[in-house]
Amino acid sequence: MSEYQSVVQKGPATSAQEQRERAVLVGVDRPGLTWPLDSSLAELQRLADTAGADTVAITTQKLSAPNPRTFVGTGKAEEIAQLVRENEADLVIFDDELSPSQQSNLEKVMDKDVKVIDRTALILDIFALHATSREGRLQVRLAQNQYLYPRLRGMWAHLASNRMGGGVGSRFGEGESQLEVDRRMVRNRITSIRRELARLADVRAVQRETRYGSGMFKVALAGYTNAGKSSLLNRLTDADVLSYDKLFATLDSTTRKYELPEGREITLTDTVGFIQKLPTTLVEAFRSTLDEICGADLVLHVVDASSSEFESQIDAVEEVLGQIGAQSIPAVLTFNKCDLLTKEELEGLRHRFPQAQFVSAETGQGIDVLVSSISKAASATEIQMAVLIPYQRGDLVSLAHSRCTVVTEAHGEEGTVLQLRMPPAFVSQFKPFEI
Repeated sequence: MSEYQSVVQKGPATSAQEQRERAVLVGVDRPGLTWPLDSSLAELQRLADTAGADTVAITTQKLSAPNPRTFVGTGKAEEIAQLVRENEADLVIFDDELSPSQQSNLEKVMDKDVKVIDRTALILDIFALHATSREGRLQVRLAQNQYLYPRLRGMWAHLASNRMGGGVGSRFGEGESQLEVDRRMVRNRITSIRRELARLADVRAVQRETRYGSGMFKVALAGYTNAGKSSLLNRLTDADVLSYDKLFATLDSTTRKYELPEGREITLTDTVGFIQKLPTTLVEAFRSTLDEICGADLVLHVVDASSSEFESQIDAVEEVLGQIGAQSIPAVLTFNKCDLLTKEELEGLRHRFPQAQFVSAETGQGIDVLVSSISKAASATEIQMAVLIPYQRGDLVSLAHSRCTVVTEAHGEEGTVLQLRMPPAFVSQFKPFEI
């Protein structure tokens, strides 16, 4: 049975709460968990709130392994059903992903109108709420259909028997037939969405190639959801990107130019936030968006310094970076929200992570030092070259001033002599004039 049970809100729903669903959260404490169960459930509660549900009760069970039929024990499933009735809940959310059969069996235990979903379905629902661009909406729809496909268990089989009018000849075969129709419909939908996403990915790739061809140093902001990536981009570039204290407030990547103090232009790209137990379907669906990270020269790994789980969040982000093949890109660990720390807490972090940056997008604290570290990283990739540019190639001199760092410049009889520091992308253009 349950190790503990915490009822957060009891009693009938008030008129002010009728617009939001009432949810019971369920967690299972088992060996090998990377996050403390309490912390994971606290995050699940925040996810539920973001999706528009009020948590009315939280219940847990300690198990050596999930029950193959109902994930929790049979007695626990009945206890959850009773908890739902007592709190007039209409939604049960499990902190782990349920198999299609587990979800089906649990729904049979609950009252008729009670929905049973898992963490994956909840995250997909939040993504659907927050997707704004066409590509973002398609990516979410793809992930939703991939999640739905194995869960088509004759969900609309009753429609076939209704068309038949019931009775003899309608009590067998139709369910399976309708299930196959449903599956084919979802397969076709997945294929269509993938085709459209591939077209949009080609457009994104062209845009990305244009940026790459510019020779600009590319910085990607990656991190756990709600770490403050969008706020940091706004602080640096006045990008006016949506920035709320909500999980997954922004899903679409945003790229802005930024001029470093020495005059060099770079690009900064805000990307979708990560989370523990991030559904693999979302990683696949958002592949083209996440490729913005893979194409970066530097990753700012933004961390919420005020979170008690920041170390686990760092691990979760690094796991996803590994999944998309971005683990080898140089990264700067950037602790944000440092204004929420005491002086002692901040000094402790500095001691533990001496190579990290410590900033506050809210107050501007540490931003100058962060920008300086980005400048050093950009300079480290540059190649030094002395060139003699003939006067008839004024275009190369203009390119040198706009895209390279001009260390010295002198005018001789045969042309302009420049000492340059340049991005690798421009070496081939200046190499023929190297002295």
